[in-house]
Amino acid sequence: MLPGLARLAAGPVAIMECRQNIPCNPCADACPRGAIRPFDDINDCPELDMDRCNGCGACLACCPGLAIFVVDYTYSPDRVLVKIPYEFSPDPQAGYRVEALDRSGRTVGMAEVINVQVYKNKTRVLGLAVPEAIALEVRHIRQLRKGSSHE
Repeated sequence: MLPGLARLAAGPVAIMECRQNIPCNPCADACPRGAIRPFDDINDCPELDMDRCNGCGACLACCPGLAIFVVDYTYSPDRVLVKIPYEFSPDPQAGYRVEALDRSGRTVGMAEVINVQVYKNKTRVLGLAVPEAIALEVRHIRQLRKGSSHE
């Protein structure tokens, strides 16, 4: 479920796209605010209490299915901060311009890497500044080759 406009305007929030009923609950265990409702059955999909979520990314960093991302519509007047897990090498560096990809790997626009956070489980999370029009579509990136006209 996507947050409404009022919740998006209130600050960072996680968005969960877990659609399979499989035995998995590390996101609920990781949330320091208890924003992920307790599971009745370990096979249930997670449910987020968006009012309790502050977008810290703890759930994102521990999701083995890469099914969680964070959006912050309050990041700047013209861009949204999107946090996504990243499992490739080499890491992009802050300031890099990268292609923003949707769920199917299609380029939807350009993004700027703001930071790379490394969590204690060694998961890397990219903070990307993207245009608002693509903020809810971005799920991955493609680094540009040297000499690309987009650099």
